[in-house]
Amino acid sequence: MIDDSACGLAAVEQEIARACADARRERSEVTLIAVSKTFFADAITPVLAAGQRHFGENRVQEAKSKWPALRQSHPETTLHLIGPLQSNKAKDAVALFDAIHSVDRDSLCQALAKELPQQDRLIELFVQLNTGEEPQKAGIAPAEADDFIRRCREQYGLVISGLMCIPPVDQAPAPHFALTAKIAKRNGLTKLSMGMSADFAIAIQFGATHVRVGSAIFGHRPAAAAPTATPAA
Repeated sequence: MIDDSACGLAAVEQEIARACADARRERSEVTLIAVSKTFFADAITPVLAAGQRHFGENRVQEAKSKWPALRQSHPETTLHLIGPLQSNKAKDAVALFDAIHSVDRDSLCQALAKELPQQDRLIELFVQLNTGEEPQKAGIAPAEADDFIRRCREQYGLVISGLMCIPPVDQAPAPHFALTAKIAKRNGLTKLSMGMSADFAIAIQFGATHVRVGSAIFGHRPAAAAPTATPAA
């Protein structure tokens, strides 16, 4: 797994470089976030050793269990929260992460507006869009995005860096990337967190500044641990 993850990282870097060249963009314009959710430190360490410095996690508790130790040897690592954030976990998230890609409701804005100054932290915030308006998925509907971004800024005093989206798995991603870029532009936002293992090259064509790649680097995610059997009475 160690060799495979390092090779996966190299392959993704080459594909990003090709996509940037095709889009006539500089490679430096795109940040690769290696999505390390569900992977243990032994899978992450070789990717760190290969020079990767941006990592993404979905859950605050999981990140707290592994990243403080990993950062002791690599303190320059930038950690991105790319999964949903509960308002009651905002304190821990602000302390641990350097960027949050899932700002999507007023209660979370209130919690972040409280925690950021209390901890004297300045972190990147991305508003998550639900471009497919899928009921099971978090994010702001496109029609509500402008008003929500305005509230983030004016009502809660938050500095919004950009937008994030996750297109529906059964639809072509390009229209969703184009819509996200359009909403970002009219709101004066320059950062776009969009594109994953299957579609990051397309996202780069539509202006992605952050691509979130997991399986193409780390391989298949570990299966959930089997439940512990209950001892017989």
